[in-house]
Amino acid sequence: MQGLLYIVATPIGNLKDISLRAIETLKNVDLIACEDTRHTKILLDEHGIKTSTTSYHKYNIKAKIKYIINQLKQGKNIAIVSDAGTPGISDPGQELIRAASSEKIKIEVIPGASAVICALSASGLSTDRFVFEGFLSTKSLKRKEQLQLLSGEDRTIVIYEAPHRLLRTLEDMKTYMGDRNIAVMRELTKKFEEISRGNISEMIAKFTKIRPKGEFVVVIEGNGSNRTQLKDPQLLVLDLVKSGISQRDAVKIISSRLKVSKNELYRASLNSVK
Repeated sequence: MQGLLYIVATPIGNLKDISLRAIETLKNVDLIACEDTRHTKILLDEHGIKTSTTSYHKYNIKAKIKYIINQLKQGKNIAIVSDAGTPGISDPGQELIRAASSEKIKIEVIPGASAVICALSASGLSTDRFVFEGFLSTKSLKRKEQLQLLSGEDRTIVIYEAPHRLLRTLEDMKTYMGDRNIAVMRELTKKFEEISRGNISEMIAKFTKIRPKGEFVVVIEGNGSNRTQLKDPQLLVLDLVKSGISQRDAVKIISSRLKVSKNELYRASLNSVK
């Protein structure tokens, strides 16, 4: 009989933010697959969990998926945890979950903490509809393209960002999305948790004076009815071309965003970009 793969959510900061069911599951499974065994050991020690662990991270995915799937097929029950939050959300857990699913292995979810939901609920922005983008690209042109596409998104947007890239990302947001309202959250549920709300300009000013430290979640106001006055599509193409994006790619981005004919926009924009 095959074993079960448990997707176990763990705290995003405060070690007490874990469910009784998660603790019970981690105590009873045969093995815990985790991104960093040293990091997970802190949590396990806090709750008296003695279960064996094995590393599973982006650098050993191929070998470890094969090993874990084999163990599951032999009847072992295995839990997968991430360094923080719910496995499979912006971490390599999704690859193991996909592999287990394709092998018809039973998967059970032990829900719990998620930085996305925690940040969204505390943002003060609309929570009716939202989109999660994870980490934006570290490459400048790709990130600008992503933000240009997101500028027309009606839903609230949630992203993760590293401290050394935060200020650059905020500046790009202002350029390509406008000076809209955002909430910038640092070290959620940890000792130095900080939630800053305001427009993008205010956040740029804040983090120009104060060096960003810790892990960040940024919640961005959607393109609501107060932001529906868009530039002419040709001018939007021109803006992208000026930022370094090719005309062909700029037309593709804007036509997708505004739902207009790519060929017609390309022809109309030929004169604009000369």
